[in-house]
Amino acid sequence: MKYDIIVVGGGHAGCEAALVSARLDNKTLLITGNIKNIADCPCNPSVGGSAKGIVVREIDALGGEMGINADKSLIQIKKLNTRKGPAVWSLRSQIDKVDYSQNMIETLNKENNLEIKETLVEHLIVENNTVKGVITREKEQIEAKAVILTTGTYLNSNILVGSTKKQEGPHGEETELNLSKDLKNLGFTIQRLKTGTPPRIKRDTIDFSKTKVEKGSDVHLQFSFYEKSPFDIEKQEDCYLIYTTPKTHKIIYDNLTKSAMYGGYVEGVGPRYCPSIEDKLVKFKDKERHQLFLEPESRHYDSIYIQGFSSSMPIDVQDKMVHSLPGLENCEIQKYAYAIEYDAIDPTQLKRSLETKVIENLFTAGQINGTSGYEEAACQGLMAAINANQKLKNKEPLVLGRDEAYIGVLIDDLVTKGTLDPYRLLTSRAEYRLLLRDDNADLRLTEHGREVGLVKDKQYKVFTDKKRKIEELLKKLEQTITPTKKTNEILEKSGIKPILDKISLHDLLKKPDVTVEKLDYFLNNKYEKEVREEVEIMIKYEGYIKKQIEDAEKQKEYEKIKLSEDIDYNNVPNLALEAREKLNKIKPTSIGQAMRISGVNPSDISILTIYLRSKHE
Repeated sequence: MKYDIIVVGGGHAGCEAALVSARLDNKTLLITGNIKNIADCPCNPSVGGSAKGIVVREIDALGGEMGINADKSLIQIKKLNTRKGPAVWSLRSQIDKVDYSQNMIETLNKENNLEIKETLVEHLIVENNTVKGVITREKEQIEAKAVILTTGTYLNSNILVGSTKKQEGPHGEETELNLSKDLKNLGFTIQRLKTGTPPRIKRDTIDFSKTKVEKGSDVHLQFSFYEKSPFDIEKQEDCYLIYTTPKTHKIIYDNLTKSAMYGGYVEGVGPRYCPSIEDKLVKFKDKERHQLFLEPESRHYDSIYIQGFSSSMPIDVQDKMVHSLPGLENCEIQKYAYAIEYDAIDPTQLKRSLETKVIENLFTAGQINGTSGYEEAACQGLMAAINANQKLKNKEPLVLGRDEAYIGVLIDDLVTKGTLDPYRLLTSRAEYRLLLRDDNADLRLTEHGREVGLVKDKQYKVFTDKKRKIEELLKKLEQTITPTKKTNEILEKSGIKPILDKISLHDLLKKPDVTVEKLDYFLNNKYEKEVREEVEIMIKYEGYIKKQIEDAEKQKEYEKIKLSEDIDYNNVPNLALEAREKLNKIKPTSIGQAMRISGVNPSDISILTIYLRSKHE
């Protein structure tokens, strides 16, 4: 059999990659070790979160599936950080893990250009440094013009609980051992990473009277810009907040050397921003307690996830730890916590298109690239498939800038800086985060999705209608009002202080106590909440937004100064030794990217710029 694109792995990256490939008219094969585990959520039962929720909306704006599927599978949703500015607002949802997987499988099965095969890939077929297909464990050779690897945590993975180590995946499945060896033999630098997951508790054995209820939003929220969410906010499931106790801490400290991490059984490097409970206690000794959330996993079964309580302790110690928590004294543990370590490649061996520098037409996405999280994986799968399609059709790759999307920040960070531990997106990683907001992902990215062929006519009409309404409302806000008696009576009735001089509605809206809704009398306001919110943010943060746009434009000037892959930086006089090593390793495509490489200093950039000028004279 011969395909245009083969996607290896059926996790969140693999699902997005397979759907994008098929929807762009490529004959596509998705290979996965277990069809039942497609779009599986082996860790937390949620989609979104700080920065991550914005990524889900970016995926949707580009024509991806994660946001639509999450909306179909919701059991709770809320908007985070609403007491802060809009730069850090983000949606976080609790999803039904069973529904999420089943809904995604149904979506995949509807695609005409997509086939799904249940097997493992053991080898890549490579000729003249170009991938030509894959070889399965049954020794079947399957040809393809491009291959996308989205192997998640299944690449030479080990499950660790205390001193025990088993070579298997999260649910006891086979691991892709030979493929990992293959990548190493082909010239990839392999790094060992680790992540983990907490215990699951039987719901009806929890004493919820000792917990604090955490409810979802009381207004309708959804990830997708284009598809109406079927979720009923009146039927949301509650989450619950508890804290670790002194007894919990004593149990952990007394048994620290029994954990896989502190007992010396772990080879991989764990996630810095999602540490195990053991790691939290060691690194934050001054904290008297740590917050934990009890989150429902599904309406289909009686399971509660203890968010923030990842561990690799032996089972007998986990029993004591869990039963020391408020409300869980007599609970029944359904599944014990574990750590999982796995192989990943050095992401600096990738181009910004997510094609590897080592093997042509081979793309990688997700945890194989050193990231953590469903959302980080899904956006990479989307971008890898877009660019595999662009490559096969002899088109330029879609590379999103750091001022265009969190997706652009993530990919640029990976390929420019690399990562030593599982990479997690944070709002602090984005220097232009006021531009990369939750509300405007569609305005930033829909045209890109349309251009590559993913955003169809129905979706594009929703986008253009919203854009037109925003422009209309902005135009209406240009009108000026005068301080007449009637005008001030109307303003006071709406909760706005009287005006003393003529003022445009645009400038009036800049005041903290004024909203578009309060100006309804002057605007004949019939605009949707999303339109009003967008316009309010644009106007209230106008100065800050303008400054970030100006900063981004200055940076783009450096991005325009291109660097050839053929440059041998050893031949550039006066460069620092570290700069030469880093530049030769990463091979940046522009001066702008070179500036972001750790170890390349401003003086090195000046030397490099002078060198380029001398070559063009």
